[in-house]
Amino acid sequence: MTHSSKYEAVIGLEIHAQLATQTKLFCGDSTAFGAAPNTQISPITMGHPGTLPKTNEKAIEYAITMGLACGSVIELNNYFARKNYFYPDLPKGYQISQHTTPICVGGTVRIKTLEGEKDIQLNRIHLEEDAGKSIHDLSETATYIDLNRAGTPLIELVTEPCLHSADEAFLFVTEIRKLVRWLGVCDGNMEEGSLRCDANISIRLKGEDRLGTRVEVKNLNSIRNIKKAIEFEIERLIEITETGGTILQQTRSFDANNDTTFSIRDKEDANDYRYFPDPDLAPFHLTNESIEALRAKLPTLPNALQKQWKTNFKLSHYDVEQLSENKEEAAYFIQLTALSAHYKAIANWILGPIRAYLNEPNASYEKLVTIQPYLVELIELVETNQLNFSVASNKIFKEIIAVPQSPLQYATAHNLLQSNSADEIENWVNQVIAKHPEKVIEYKKGKKGLIGLFVGEVKKISQGKADPKLSTSLLEKKLAE
Repeated sequence: MTHSSKYEAVIGLEIHAQLATQTKLFCGDSTAFGAAPNTQISPITMGHPGTLPKTNEKAIEYAITMGLACGSVIELNNYFARKNYFYPDLPKGYQISQHTTPICVGGTVRIKTLEGEKDIQLNRIHLEEDAGKSIHDLSETATYIDLNRAGTPLIELVTEPCLHSADEAFLFVTEIRKLVRWLGVCDGNMEEGSLRCDANISIRLKGEDRLGTRVEVKNLNSIRNIKKAIEFEIERLIEITETGGTILQQTRSFDANNDTTFSIRDKEDANDYRYFPDPDLAPFHLTNESIEALRAKLPTLPNALQKQWKTNFKLSHYDVEQLSENKEEAAYFIQLTALSAHYKAIANWILGPIRAYLNEPNASYEKLVTIQPYLVELIELVETNQLNFSVASNKIFKEIIAVPQSPLQYATAHNLLQSNSADEIENWVNQVIAKHPEKVIEYKKGKKGLIGLFVGEVKKISQGKADPKLSTSLLEKKLAE
């Protein structure tokens, strides 16, 4: 787009995260995913006359936990309001939400862009119940309604309009998904609908303060689609502006088949949802003591862990980023570093062989926890040149998972320990040189890169037992003769 450098995009996001409670926000109906349609409903979910909702305490705790992790101010005096609108999958004819008193106010979430770190400002995080689901593709003539999801607890996380590119939005939603999983407040599975995003997008000339007319793209259900939808909208808005058109305030949806958006409806400046406090739900009041008790339970967050590991273990930026992606993996790394000072080697093992193992069927961290002492011993054997890494990771690692046992004893019994004997390695080196006379000639003519081939051949002929450093120095000496 030739004119894009003139304009600045202004983006605000609204992220709905389904809280990881066993039951709904105001009744005991299950929130489990995948049940047959309309089997997880009750008179309370359906809003039958005379039914009385009761607030799920765990959902409130999860909302506070998210707010504390983001540095929000927690509102002590809260109530729920009715947000009135009609939709076929909204069984009560209203949604119970928070309006004037969001439970969490303000806060920030840090993202790491190519230009550096940036704090994304939050406006609020509030609690509300989900609606049901309209299914349009089972029939050509009818829409099916599944109300299992109705009443499921959500937090809605609303940013200020402070993002300025699709890339920033991509990074922000990625960070939120990581954070809710880390805290255990939401599983973050966008394909199951437990994390969804609406994007409010406008453009303005660079240097202007006034916000342009915004469009809202609803229900983006993958991080890739969020990025694609915003990219498309920015270009569409610039094109309209440059050709003298008028941008309409619209609600739009994203077509993942061709990466475009389309209009659902034009929007007025204000929706009259006729909010009023829900008369069936008592306000809930929090105490500073209860909030501090939840703060004390907060796990160390990924950014703080990264700083610790860089300082204490001298690990690279890549290593600490990778190791803090997954909470279980980070916990396992911490456990191993308490048993061994080979921090870099532990990182390499987790990011290499351990990740590969965890991709196998029936793999689990439970099995890995049981072999921790043996894994530490195995890493020590590699670091002290008693075992070749390839033999250790491809053979012995699998053996100690199958049958927890001392890797030293196994390696000794199966003649796998690395040889540091100069005589033995010299014998293998001589065999390799004799086997590849043409490569020797090429090496002597200046093709020094062939040293890797010779070392590999020594490794092969010794079945991984030859110390590679000793092999390399002996080969260089022999080939120089």
